[in-house]
Amino acid sequence: MGPNPREQAVRTLFETRWTTDVRLAGLLGADDAEDVVAESFARLLHRNGAFPADAGAYLYRTIVNLVRDRQRRAQMAQRRLARVGAEPATVESPTEPDGAVARAVGSLPPRQREAVVLRYWLDLTGDGVAAAMGVTPGAVKTHLSRAHTALRRVLKEAGDND
Repeated sequence: MGPNPREQAVRTLFETRWTTDVRLAGLLGADDAEDVVAESFARLLHRNGAFPADAGAYLYRTIVNLVRDRQRRAQMAQRRLARVGAEPATVESPTEPDGAVARAVGSLPPRQREAVVLRYWLDLTGDGVAAAMGVTPGAVKTHLSRAHTALRRVLKEAGDND
């Protein structure tokens, strides 16, 4: 007996999206991008109810939320370590690109970084970014505007230091 239709659909998505989604998770700041994407596919496979009509949007939203959750947990752990006087470990993401622009994007607050990566790296529309982030299109415009301002400032400063 072969895989059921849901398993086959998830397998097809996995085969076509894995690399892109791992890169997305890394750009969003995940230090365990492969785990984030694997968990997002597992959630899609074991999701109760009907298979989502736009499974791609479901995966984007899940990846964004998983990265946020993991970053929040890491911040809480660092705060706990700081209270007892221990030094937190720093982990570099192997999937994050090098270069001044990548460092500048990485320095943005999480929501601005999410908006920039989803809009310009994945080339999603404003509505697509809003759906992936779970915010309104107006909020996406605000995040992108603030991100553009911050990126111009950071990249100008980086250029002045060279």
